[in-house]
Amino acid sequence: MKALVYHGPGKRAWEETPKPVLKAETDAIVRITKTTICGTDLHIMKGDVPTVTPDRILGHEGIGVVAEVGKAVSNFHAGARVLISCITSCGKCDYCKKGLYSHCEHGGWVLGNTINGTQAEYVRIPFADTSLYHIPDRTDGEALVMLSDIFPTGFECGVLNGQVKPGDTVAIVGAGPIGLATLLTAQFYSPSEIIMIDLDENRLAVSQKFGATKVVNSSDGKAVEKVMALTKNKGVDVAIEAVGIPATFDICQTIVTAGGHIANVGVHGKSVELRLEKLWAHNITLTTRLVDTVTTPLLLKTVASGRLQPKQLITHRFRLSEIMKAYDTFGNAAQERALKVILVNE
Repeated sequence: MKALVYHGPGKRAWEETPKPVLKAETDAIVRITKTTICGTDLHIMKGDVPTVTPDRILGHEGIGVVAEVGKAVSNFHAGARVLISCITSCGKCDYCKKGLYSHCEHGGWVLGNTINGTQAEYVRIPFADTSLYHIPDRTDGEALVMLSDIFPTGFECGVLNGQVKPGDTVAIVGAGPIGLATLLTAQFYSPSEIIMIDLDENRLAVSQKFGATKVVNSSDGKAVEKVMALTKNKGVDVAIEAVGIPATFDICQTIVTAGGHIANVGVHGKSVELRLEKLWAHNITLTTRLVDTVTTPLLLKTVASGRLQPKQLITHRFRLSEIMKAYDTFGNAAQERALKVILVNE
């Protein structure tokens, strides 16, 4: 089969690789029909994720058709259309019993990280019964690709960890796909203001279409001053970091109001400076989280009902065999006006 293989920082290739086989009775082999590229994949390509070693097939998102299942798999059968979770969970360890699937003792974020991932024609899914979801009838597959990762991530790590409440003023730093998914799901809780902060005017314009009440262009380095002016110098109740670099985290800890929340969503490859000289007495809550995908069933229902429409984040479509071009497009998002790309293998 063909797959996108990581060969070290800055090196990737679309090449022939062995088709995966069942390794355990709880495994399933899934033929990928649609997948995508995540911002985390770009972090990997930069060398920010050392657990990803050369010769790894990347990707942790997608939908497909079950090709084969192990003897212990009871919830799925060959031919079933499935959503692949970015998090693999055994469902039995101490962490899984707490709902901390991202820290599963036998799984967690393994796809495209410590085992081969979904940017391929086929993928092996460990613990299939608890790591796959049936696709509801008449539900758009492209929309569901967004539920593998970015929508559970934005919702759980940003909205739920940030404890967004009715009437809150929320700032989301980063209007990329994760930030936009956070914006859309934050509206479940009716905040009075959602301020989107980004360098890219196109993404800020998209943010307004998706429900942002105000936007701030941070390219002049004055995002903090602009946000404080918008909030009458009080700051925001919830500051959500959705990029993963020191500068954006610093904005969050500077604009959060007393008693507010900082919810980190971004993948950080470098240390940040914690302004504890201010925050120690500021009564703030700072949260971090790797998505657990505990909200995937809820999000599936909201998509099936039409309440949530993830498909609006898709800007580009490619055949899976065009994945090298798709990476170039996604990696040059500002110039290409790219949000999410869909890779089709049908």
